[in-house]
Amino acid sequence: MMYEISQRFFFDAAHTLERQIEVEASRRIHGHTYDAEVAIQGEPDLSTGMVIDLGQLRLAIRQLRESLDHMFLDEVAGLGVPTLENLCAFIARSLGEQGFQVSRVAVWRERAGDRCEFRPV
Repeated sequence: MMYEISQRFFFDAAHTLERQIEVEASRRIHGHTYDAEVAIQGEPDLSTGMVIDLGQLRLAIRQLRESLDHMFLDEVAGLGVPTLENLCAFIARSLGEQGFQVSRVAVWRERAGDRCEFRPV
């Protein structure tokens, strides 16, 4: 039986963005509160009964969050253009490099109503 375990977190960060619409506001440094959710999919280990120890996932997320929280996203190494899409991919890649089998990452900005969901293949 397959299960999906998830953990949510948030971070505050600033960025700029080159766009074809809302040009002036996007080009200025501005910030958002981002919410994110990371999901790990798998079968529970027979000895522990867990897909993953959530303590391990929380520790990895805490370290990842430190690289994003109160940062200027334009300067975060490996992120690229600071879009919701690239944030999802960055989070999935960062956790994947630590050995987590990420099945889904979502990043959203609640107040703006924007959301992106990424499912690594």
